Amino acid sequence: MRRITAERGCPERLGASLGAEGVHFAVFSAHAERIELCLFEPSGIVEAERLTLPGRAGDVHFGFVPGLREGALYGLRAYGPFDPACGHRFDPVKLLVDPYALRLDRPFVYHPHLGAPPSRAIDTAPLMPRAVVAAPHRAGPPLPFASPGFTYELLVRAFTQRHPEVPAPLRGTLGALAEPVVLDHFQKLGVETVELMPLAAAIDERHLSALGLSNAWGYNPVTHMAPDPRLAPGGWAEVRRTVEALHARGIRVLLDTVLNHSGESDHGGPTLCYRGLDNATYYAASPGEPDRLVNHTGTGNMFDFAAEPVARMGIDALRAWVDYGGIDGFRYDLGTVLGRGADGFRADARFLQKLLSDPVLKDRLHVMEPWDIGPGGYQVGAFPTPFLEWQDRFRDDIRRFWRGEAGLVSALATRLSGSPDLFAGGGRDASHGVNFVAAHDGFTLADIVAFEGKHNEANGEGNRDGHGENHSWNNGTEGETFDPAILTARARDIRALLASVFVSRGNPMIVAGDEMGRTQGGNNNAYAQDNETIWVEWNAADEALLAFTARLAKLRRDTPALSSLAFLTGASIEGEPDVVWLGAGGEPMAPDEWSDAGRQWLGARFAAPGSTAIVYLNAARSPLELRLPEPAPGRTFRLALRSDRPEAEAEALAPGAPFEIGARSVTVIVESVG
Repeated sequence: MRRITAERGCPERLGASLGAEGVHFAVFSAHAERIELCLFEPSGIVEAERLTLPGRAGDVHFGFVPGLREGALYGLRAYGPFDPACGHRFDPVKLLVDPYALRLDRPFVYHPHLGAPPSRAIDTAPLMPRAVVAAPHRAGPPLPFASPGFTYELLVRAFTQRHPEVPAPLRGTLGALAEPVVLDHFQKLGVETVELMPLAAAIDERHLSALGLSNAWGYNPVTHMAPDPRLAPGGWAEVRRTVEALHARGIRVLLDTVLNHSGESDHGGPTLCYRGLDNATYYAASPGEPDRLVNHTGTGNMFDFAAEPVARMGIDALRAWVDYGGIDGFRYDLGTVLGRGADGFRADARFLQKLLSDPVLKDRLHVMEPWDIGPGGYQVGAFPTPFLEWQDRFRDDIRRFWRGEAGLVSALATRLSGSPDLFAGGGRDASHGVNFVAAHDGFTLADIVAFEGKHNEANGEGNRDGHGENHSWNNGTEGETFDPAILTARARDIRALLASVFVSRGNPMIVAGDEMGRTQGGNNNAYAQDNETIWVEWNAADEALLAFTARLAKLRRDTPALSSLAFLTGASIEGEPDVVWLGAGGEPMAPDEWSDAGRQWLGARFAAPGSTAIVYLNAARSPLELRLPEPAPGRTFRLALRSDRPEAEAEALAPGAPFEIGARSVTVIVESVG
């Protein structure tokens, strides 16, 4: 029998901490009467012994187990009242995972016995992962701080599951991203930042089990500090090696982090971790109704970041990914939750202040998804410096313009300018916006131009799930077609949408596979489709679209007038305005042109120090003939890109001469010396 002692305990370090002569354990619970440490035999099957944590310092239960070593398997059991009316759900027959676990011996698998009564009499140890005592090595330094630039959002499992040149054992894992063939793809595209979708250990929602489906996206985490064994079977070493391989190619790594909720869902969900340790502290409850969890996330629960232990857990989770994985920064799912308190969202909320003052985290990149589904949840533009924000207004305005809606010219100009209506003020500039027309949540780029409505029947919810308004169009036929004219029109529209992202001020983002023509068959909520619906089909890649995307990224990178992160305001740049919005004759637009609801095109001359570019976007279904403005003294015009004719070579253009802008196209003309 092992012994446990309080005398050598370490309550200030939560979790399992390996010492020279044993292991320190410390667990937060303000309301538990006692907490047992459950040690398992090396097989992980037999629970060998239970040791009550003998020390208590405030709300931390702690103890030291001499002789225990790295690799030991353990779980927790918490004793206290099962009194839902008071918010307490203690149930010692439920084996719990340490929220500070750094490694799990197996993935979470949903089972009904993990949940609420009548399953309280069933010991859940056979159904639960075991935490593993781990002491990961520290990661190396991040890349020098910079804006993310061209960001590539990537779902780890789906990205390489069908890659023919990735070794079969690595396919669908994080380690596959470190393979030279994958790294070469990133560099060929010109990717500056890879944004990994969630890696923390997650569980399927209970309704998916009944449907025979699984959560492919991972937005249902349980232990926020342990990599999911399915995605990173090598644990922290695999995370670290992959990040280092990306850093060696000059590519930053952001991690999509789901701190807003846990996979324990609502009161009928499983008891896995936080619910069993201290439900009343971890989760936000409705005022006066402790057993009614606030659900501003749409997942059944929401962490209460106004509570100090929850804020600490969030900071410690982020630090783990930096310390052990070398992550350069984070994208925060439903980030408004992180700024919520009893009085709603506050830009100066405790957790956000802790995050920006933390010595490890303050200099990392922080990208907010600035909304949740609760009251006052839409907070685009409200987060303080230095937070970046996802730009759904950009997504919708760009899609609506290309769909052909009337009166969108002014909105388009604002989005091209870096969205100063959202981000100006408070020391912010266009670098604080992340521009995209497609993200993991919603239609793929190819499906935007092939489906007018969503087709989510495979999700088993009667097509009720997913966004109802997608600002999409199908070019004449819903879904798959072999009509060459429709296929040509769709390919043209895809290029125009992509080009719109890369010619706009702000950080451009695309989703992995969209540069190869990836489709989800019209499913705009494919989180439950861990199958061919979301797997990238490398053998069917549209190589021409891939080359066009890489060309766009290079053009942006090589042209400061396109890549500058200053708002376009008309201010003077080296004696000329940073933007002139153009009429058909090359002159500045007249006021009545801005108010012309039938206008379907926009032209602009962008300037940055040492660089000038002219951009035309024509959403009409017929070409547009116009005249270019006069170039600056000593400069000439050169055609750099036509999205309707991507094969067109660069050529010199005569100022003042008639020039045709193709239908449904983006044209970029660069001024050069000589």
